[in-house]
Amino acid sequence: MEWSIQEVARLAGTTSRTLRHYDDIGLLAPSSVGSNGYRRYDEAALVRLQRILLLRQLGLGLSDIADVLARQADEQQALETHLALLRQEQGRLMRQIAAVASTIEALRGGEQLMAQDMFDGFDHTQYESEVVERWGSDAYAQSDTWWRGLDADERAQWQRETSRLGADWTDAATRGIPPASDEAQQLAARHIAWLTGVPGAPTAPDQLKGYVTGLGEMYVADARFAANYGGQPGAELVRDALRVYAQRTL
Repeated sequence: MEWSIQEVARLAGTTSRTLRHYDDIGLLAPSSVGSNGYRRYDEAALVRLQRILLLRQLGLGLSDIADVLARQADEQQALETHLALLRQEQGRLMRQIAAVASTIEALRGGEQLMAQDMFDGFDHTQYESEVVERWGSDAYAQSDTWWRGLDADERAQWQRETSRLGADWTDAATRGIPPASDEAQQLAARHIAWLTGVPGAPTAPDQLKGYVTGLGEMYVADARFAANYGGQPGAELVRDALRVYAQRTL
């Protein structure tokens, strides 16, 4: 079965112009082109388009998406990775929805607001106690001040980078990439750059090595952290790759 370019654009919530552009840059070719020049798309093309749109939602550019698609030949396996990430995001959004709905109901009924419930799902401070315990109140205060000082676009950009990093770790674990491989070590370097980009993180080499390896252990030990990397196998890859990087580089 095939669908016309207009049908696909309507179903996917995009435009025929976008689909033609994807064809022009080699990202999504139609399954057939009629003698009249009309593009048509089969089921395999629709699956590829679904993956493209999912990766776009993670904030990836078209060239990055092309690289991901080239690496991930197994469509089902790649979509299972996406599904895990979507379910994680769904859970966070559902908690936010419930928190906001509860606030509206309290305001509507003139009831007392339950402060402890109002910010469920607004997670940037959810690990405050762990941060304070492990690295001190000053580290938490610096990171919290930094976060509150970001505008909406800057926060969204940071969250996109975080999602991309988690997705790339999850993908690498799904494909069985060894921790000491070049690919895993490049991810480890990105991960450490992401960590140290937040004020309050230690930067001195002797402190940074313990910080990085300690976080790796925490990812494995705590299911909340492991969920960011697709579960236990992803967390173990992050831990082991960070340990190798720290031994080699820090």
